[in-house]
Amino acid sequence: MFFGPPPARSLLLLTALFGGQAVADDLFVDSQALPEVLTATRLKQAPAAVPGSMTVLDSELIRASGARDIPELLRLVPGMMVGYGAGNQPSVNYHGSNANDARRMQVLIDGRSVYRAGLATVDWSDIPLAMEDIERIEVFRGPNTVSYGANALMAVVNILTRNPADSHGTRLKVTRGQRGINDWYASEGFGWDGGDLRLSLSGMQDDGFDENRKGQDYRDSRRLSRISLSASHNLAPEQSLDWQFSAKEGTDQRPYTYKPVFYGVTAEGYNSDVAAKDYAGSVRWNIDFNPQHSLYVQGSAQHWDRQQVWRACDAAISFSPELTQLWQLNPWYAEQLARNIRMGLPQGTVGTAQETNLANEVLKQWNEGKDQEVCGDIDQSTRETRYDLEIQDTLSLSDNLRLLSGINYRYDRADSQTYFNGSLDDSTWRLFGQLEWRADEHWIIQGGAMFEDSQLSGSSLTPRLAVNYLITPRHGLRAVYSEAVRSPDMFENNVNWSYRVNNLSPTAFGQDSAEYFVKTRGPGNLDQERMRSRELGYNGYFAEADLTVDLKLFHDEISAMVSEPLRNNQYIASNSNKARFTGSEAQADWRLSAADRLRLTYAYVDAWASNADDRRLSARNSGSAGWLRDWGQGWSSALFYYGADALNGYRFERADLRLAKRISLHRASLELAGMLQQRLDDEPTSNLDNLYDSRHVLYFSAELEF
Repeated sequence: MFFGPPPARSLLLLTALFGGQAVADDLFVDSQALPEVLTATRLKQAPAAVPGSMTVLDSELIRASGARDIPELLRLVPGMMVGYGAGNQPSVNYHGSNANDARRMQVLIDGRSVYRAGLATVDWSDIPLAMEDIERIEVFRGPNTVSYGANALMAVVNILTRNPADSHGTRLKVTRGQRGINDWYASEGFGWDGGDLRLSLSGMQDDGFDENRKGQDYRDSRRLSRISLSASHNLAPEQSLDWQFSAKEGTDQRPYTYKPVFYGVTAEGYNSDVAAKDYAGSVRWNIDFNPQHSLYVQGSAQHWDRQQVWRACDAAISFSPELTQLWQLNPWYAEQLARNIRMGLPQGTVGTAQETNLANEVLKQWNEGKDQEVCGDIDQSTRETRYDLEIQDTLSLSDNLRLLSGINYRYDRADSQTYFNGSLDDSTWRLFGQLEWRADEHWIIQGGAMFEDSQLSGSSLTPRLAVNYLITPRHGLRAVYSEAVRSPDMFENNVNWSYRVNNLSPTAFGQDSAEYFVKTRGPGNLDQERMRSRELGYNGYFAEADLTVDLKLFHDEISAMVSEPLRNNQYIASNSNKARFTGSEAQADWRLSAADRLRLTYAYVDAWASNADDRRLSARNSGSAGWLRDWGQGWSSALFYYGADALNGYRFERADLRLAKRISLHRASLELAGMLQQRLDDEPTSNLDNLYDSRHVLYFSAELEF
């Protein structure tokens, strides 16, 4: 049902209960400055005027959560589903999707996309940004291709870093705890006449999950180091220049998952870890022609480098030229032969005369001794590079009419001998615009569209239309219709997947370097996924009660979905799937007093998908509750609850408690904090192999500022 379950309707009543008489009074009081958000339309807007649902995680909330990385922090966003393939491989989806492949959400750092187009993913564990450098996170909960292009299909996460002008001084922080937690952070900020700069160095380390379903040690630890530079220059009264540079290097362990095709071959115990390096830089020139007209030009460059070399074993016949040829003719027939080669082809397996002749030759090779086990090195390394240039113009045509327009060019290149048999590139052009018309003091009409043309995916035009009714400037109702697309990425559409195994021992067919018989090719003609979204909502701020409430009812439909798993075994991507998400969401942020803050979120998601995998990371009921308290004399605490009734089939419930003491020193401040996370359920963390020896973890931090 479109309007969601009874809990959604009852939340409308809670709005009045929270505020009491102050709520009624506040409808006619508007004495304070309105807060503003930017991510929704790229225009600065009051929350009640936004054409969609927004969640803002501010610096106070980020610190109080005690979260060590961004995925854990996103549990505070209603409807956000967080799962894990391994401890260093978090998967974040909005409303749900495949548990292993989060491909439908755009993630930005100060407007720069960190979504990797080559392998259709976001490396959450490897984002080169320390939590201490984040000022706030704005999450647009819904499709936003209109503002940010393809891949902003279901949501946009925009991570905004601290302004260098607000970062003067020195900060030092260390965090130590159970499960191998060993983090550190150091920053130095200073200013001069006409500019400010911040330098940050940081590191992170933990052991991941303790064991898999067999009780064996689970290889999923992570270790990384980061450097970040951020600067701002005032070129003239109406011009400024901002630039950033960041780099990261580290190692992510990988559990060994290779399974030999040929029965009886051993293949466990070999290292398949990933050495990761990231580099990113951006520069932005801001021009304010006058209070009604501004423009910026931004350019950025990024490089992702993942080095992964591991050793695998299989039967020598894996490199048979005849088996390779048979696979190219009929992958299903070749796989049946390989998996049943000890007994011959199963009854009913029929091929052409050419296929049968090749199969008989392979059987002959097997009987002549090609069942011998051989081992060699596989290089599964990838490199991706992106260059991005954008120009955006914001113009107030009148007191009631604002126009935002822009153009963007992006170049992506992916290099991998395994996945692309070399390299593949793509160029994308975008034209976008947003028009905001305040028809009168109550009605706002907003329309936007983006035209995008990709060399590999073709062109698309996505619109959005929204009507906001402002009861007062702080209280607004909204109705939104939008369309969005997701372009099939290089891997899905253009994969050219084959494994070359080097240093074979012993040799196979007289070669010490050969290609495995399984070869996978992408279709090359996939269409874009398309979403149609409908939303009704309310956003209100009750000034007297200091209470912010946002309610949302939604109905989203995705067609032409690409749902096939990314594996080198008859991977044939198609647009044959679809999904539907219907439900309601609510969030409330209430400052009861100068010392207390309450925060509540809830999401009800009725998910349906033609492919069962696309329903795996979707909880029907999920939410969070938080209480932040300043006890005085430097003491503070934060208590959070996170819950989801089924993530990949497993319930998730956890309570987090953070206790901190701030000590004033001569020209300095020291904060000592302890963090306890306690699981309230007895289930794995969204994956049967994700198990801890203990249901709780404890870690401590010390932070010095001067």
